Amino acid sequence: MKVLHVEAGRHLYGGARQVAHILDGLAGRGVENLLACPTGSAIAKAAAHCARVREMSMGGDGDMLLAVRLTRLIRATQPDLVHLHSRRGADTWGGVAARITGTPCVVSRRVDNPERPWVVAVKYRLFDHVITISEGIRQVLLAEGLAPAKVSCVRSAVDAAPYLASVDRDAFHAEFGLPGDALVVGMVAQLIARKGHRYLLEALPPLLAEHPSLHVLLFGQGPLEGELRAAIAAPSLAGRVHLAGFRHDLPRWLGGLDLLVHPADMEGLGVSLLQAGAAAVPIIASRAGGLPEAVADGVTGLLIPPGDVTALGAAMARLLGDRRLRQQMGAASRRRIEREFSVDAMVTGNLAIYEKVLEARRR
Repeated sequence: MKVLHVEAGRHLYGGARQVAHILDGLAGRGVENLLACPTGSAIAKAAAHCARVREMSMGGDGDMLLAVRLTRLIRATQPDLVHLHSRRGADTWGGVAARITGTPCVVSRRVDNPERPWVVAVKYRLFDHVITISEGIRQVLLAEGLAPAKVSCVRSAVDAAPYLASVDRDAFHAEFGLPGDALVVGMVAQLIARKGHRYLLEALPPLLAEHPSLHVLLFGQGPLEGELRAAIAAPSLAGRVHLAGFRHDLPRWLGGLDLLVHPADMEGLGVSLLQAGAAAVPIIASRAGGLPEAVADGVTGLLIPPGDVTALGAAMARLLGDRRLRQQMGAASRRRIEREFSVDAMVTGNLAIYEKVLEARRR
């Protein structure tokens, strides 16, 4: 089987990293992978060992010529199937290219933001099947009128192995310039509005007063960096909240956190939560999108209503004040990630849909 994958992300964030896992797993099962991605993107290098990579210009939803470039690539390489992994024009224009060439096509949906029913009715005709990374996203599409037979959930996954090693606490504190006795809360997310950094910062002042050793690390990069930098300079947060940037060595350090917080307004599933779970870190997250699938409430962490700063503060106070509960939830989270969110299961699920689509086309 030969599959052309299209990924428009320029950075190796959660979605693109999932694509890299899928490519690697499929290659191990004898699938010939082709990858179309933006010129200079991080995934081009990450996937070079398991796919033939074609870098090209990808200008987003307004780049109609992307359909022409992908049509030419499909005709030149003759894949059995096209798998569109992201938006930013890759879904629509990739679907158009697949339709022009008559090539079977599936699309992955990684976000839970709603689309207008007429958009769903028109756009999703381009695809033979839709793969959602969480059941929450699948339910959004069903509510918007997509036929149940056309959409399946294959959850995102994490390679747990890099997160299993214990973290040297002294080295962790030294790496991020923290006191040796620091109690550390982390948030791992792009610095964009829907991730909910503002809720965390609003909830922090009373917690920082109650826990003098508490420090917060914000991992990630994005357009809100300047705004967040100004916010954490406020007297109530100064010196206690730190921008840690985007870290390629996150698996080495994530297990050093005492708690991960993810109060997002919208989220497909939350790969950073799966990573934290593998590192045995307890989690507080909002009941948004697929996050309740990543966190078992009361078992591996706590869930709160989206945008509820009071509930966020109460949940953090509960876990920050109970070291034993944090340890119990962290251990339970690691067991659950290893059991339910393996890369092998994700690859198997995607491959089964490929085979189903190809068989339906043959019939």
